Amino acid sequence: MTATTEPVGVLMRRWREHRRRSQLDVSLAADVSTRHLSYLETGRANPSREMVERLCEELDVPLRERNALFLAAGFAPVHAERPFTDLGAASDAVHSVLNGQEPNPALAVNVRWELLAANRAMSAFLRDVPPELATPDLNVLRVTLHPRGLAPRIRNFAQWRGQALRRVRRQLDRTAAPGLADLLAELESYPAPQQDAAGTKADQTLADDLAVPLRMATEYGDLALLYTTTVFGSPRDVTLDEIGIETFYPADRQTAELLRALAA
Repeated sequence: MTATTEPVGVLMRRWREHRRRSQLDVSLAADVSTRHLSYLETGRANPSREMVERLCEELDVPLRERNALFLAAGFAPVHAERPFTDLGAASDAVHSVLNGQEPNPALAVNVRWELLAANRAMSAFLRDVPPELATPDLNVLRVTLHPRGLAPRIRNFAQWRGQALRRVRRQLDRTAAPGLADLLAELESYPAPQQDAAGTKADQTLADDLAVPLRMATEYGDLALLYTTTVFGSPRDVTLDEIGIETFYPADRQTAELLRALAA
């Protein structure tokens, strides 16, 4: 939970401005008068629990930050936060999705891309990660972009690095999650080639690419992988709200055949 001593009105205004919304826009969408919203933001009026929830819904405030707003308004937090292993059916569902993706590599991460779980195919990719990066809170993006991690094996590293950094910036803008700004600064500090081994620049996408693939060299041959992200709908728990399941699918026939062969 994000600790704060700031008034609830200040937090409301900050999230409204963060979403680039005007008071008029939010008041119309949330069915509250512009004057009352202004009074809430300036502290001239106190919001009810229902009003906090209504404005958080309209501004798409993450559950972790909603708890901070409830506390600032004098209410108990609404959304529980349990360890991943204590999520019961939801945790089982994550493992079912991961195992069901075999032979495609898949993993579950939190909002800061810290590894929660992985299937066997993904574990094989992470097997050679050096001990200083393979910590209990292994960060997938750190492992991918670190010069002693997977970076030397990525054929289109400049292109993939640019894509990864844009993802972190979007995540930071959407969630304002603690630790993301520090992670972004760390990743940006890693060596940044102007073009990758294949001559592709960081901002260049090949004409036949439908999406930016991860092109990786392995001892069995090169892989070309596309990723998708799956999240839970309508979460009520903070941990569940922050879980993303990332699956890597083959971008060409050679990769598909290689993944099947490795699984066998």
